[in-house]
Amino acid sequence: MNGYAVLHDPDGRIVDVDAPLDRVTHERLFRAVLTWSDPKALTPDDYEQVGLLLAGAAHVVAGDVRAYAERLPDDDGRRLLAEIVLGEAGGRIAQPSRTLRRVQNKARLLQALYERLDRLGDCVPITGATTSTSP
Repeated sequence: MNGYAVLHDPDGRIVDVDAPLDRVTHERLFRAVLTWSDPKALTPDDYEQVGLLLAGAAHVVAGDVRAYAERLPDDDGRRLLAEIVLGEAGGRIAQPSRTLRRVQNKARLLQALYERLDRLGDCVPITGATTSTSP
């Protein structure tokens, strides 16, 4: 066991997660998914499993983005951008992903959430964030 958790919680039932995600693994996954080009390479069930993994990670990263953004003033442009990304995430995390196109959309969503988290993390310190980089 490497000390990291893979979570699937597209409905947001897990409230206080105290398990760091393996960011490096998730980044490798979304990069790999974005390079896939053959929509028939996997079965719909396999695409769904990949989509569930991406959705679980996206949900937790979205929580961290939200926590950072809430610490910024209402008129801060970084908060506005975070809220836009979170608005997109809210509708897309729970969507089923049984095709290549939908799995790639989830991969792009997770990528955007990590990018926003990095930008916010540079300006707003926060304790208790659940995402981390593996050693």
